[in-house]
Amino acid sequence: MTSRKPDEQLARDSRLRLVSPRSVAAARKAVTDRRTRPAPRPPAGTPATADLANRARASLADAVRLTRWAERNLGAGDGGRPAPTGALPASDVERAAEELGLTHGQIQVGWDRARLAGLVEVHGGHARPGWRLRAWDRDDTAVLRGWVALFDAWSLVHPAPADIAPSAVAEVVEAMPQLLSLLQLSAGPVTVPDLLDLLGQRVTELRDERCEIPYESEPTVALTSAAGSAEARPVPLARLLRWALGGLAAVDAVTLGPARATLTPLGSWAVWVKLEQICVAAQSPAGNIEQSAAAMLHGCARLTPGPARAEYQAWLAARPVGHAVTELLQAARGEDALLRGLAFEALRVVGAPAEPEVRAAVREPALRPYALLWLAVHDGVDPDDAQDVLTAEESTWLWVDTAAAIADHGEAELLARHLDSAVRTTVPRLLDEVRAVGHPRTVQVLVALAAAHPDPTLAKAVRRAAFQVHTGGE
Repeated sequence: MTSRKPDEQLARDSRLRLVSPRSVAAARKAVTDRRTRPAPRPPAGTPATADLANRARASLADAVRLTRWAERNLGAGDGGRPAPTGALPASDVERAAEELGLTHGQIQVGWDRARLAGLVEVHGGHARPGWRLRAWDRDDTAVLRGWVALFDAWSLVHPAPADIAPSAVAEVVEAMPQLLSLLQLSAGPVTVPDLLDLLGQRVTELRDERCEIPYESEPTVALTSAAGSAEARPVPLARLLRWALGGLAAVDAVTLGPARATLTPLGSWAVWVKLEQICVAAQSPAGNIEQSAAAMLHGCARLTPGPARAEYQAWLAARPVGHAVTELLQAARGEDALLRGLAFEALRVVGAPAEPEVRAAVREPALRPYALLWLAVHDGVDPDDAQDVLTAEESTWLWVDTAAAIADHGEAELLARHLDSAVRTTVPRLLDEVRAVGHPRTVQVLVALAAAHPDPTLAKAVRRAAFQVHTGGE
């Protein structure tokens, strides 16, 4: 009952690899990823990784200078400042502008870009240098990932016109991957009329997918006139296209010419990477690129870690990161405990952009243990040691949730071994802790454990505990 040696068969069950950091490590060593195709080569003319990284460093040079200035002068290194919102106070903007030789606008833009690129992280209302800043001068991969995070957030860097309905803006943001694909496949300038035509087609498709009434002309939005009556005006797609191209230019993903746009080498490389991820998903056995988060996670449940991660990456590449994070957390809130663990595994692929919502999820009892483990690993804790951030009650809750996942998706033998592998001194103590933690599946888990365990004495004790939880007795 008190054996601490991980069970090899349990470790090999890839669907249960998210039980705890120690189980994750065991599973990672126990499974062998399926044979994958050779690493694809980027299109001819794509600069080398070192050159791309240097371009990204140049793009974010002001943000890096400002972050390092803040670390030296604002106590950002110890989490003491800046303001609770994460924005620099006006007095610090003034000081930074003077010392760095930048305008107030450049300081504000640079700070925003630093946060979006992961150079600055905000924890509990206080800013501190992100891990990417530490690796900035020596790790090309970290630099490129930081720039891609900024690229993914282009619509936040360049705010949309305030007088256009948010729903119309959201449609354009959702349509932009198709326009970026056209720019990448064209390998050269594309005229604005061609981009506008494609944007109109994609917006219409999005509305058709939502079963909305099609429009004979440009989409319209309802506005209120000065007299108080509602009137319909066309959504200015041309204006929204200019805004979108301006946002992409602001992050150095495109260059703009007279009535045309061209991807920069960085932009072309980033779009190619995302297209390649989509192609991997299309060629994979699961092929979950168009599925909801819950369906995608179900499809990945039987994959080993490497192929599952490729599925997550492709699924994420096909949708805006904010929407993807929200959908994954919604799937984690469901009744299926297996999906909870898989959702947080997918959120690890998202990385820093998922941190604010994961941090908020700590307040939800059902998600708290998973969120705390995610945050610990994100902050640099070794996955094998991350379990130490949980209290005894949180660890017990996670143990019960894992047992629920095994009961729903595993075999009886695995469930019995899950009980045997619990690190507790005695069965009565374990059962007392399980009863006290208040997991909604406690009764079902205990009944399933009792039915699965071959030891009749232990099974009887577990059944008695299930009965007591069910009746509220002692």
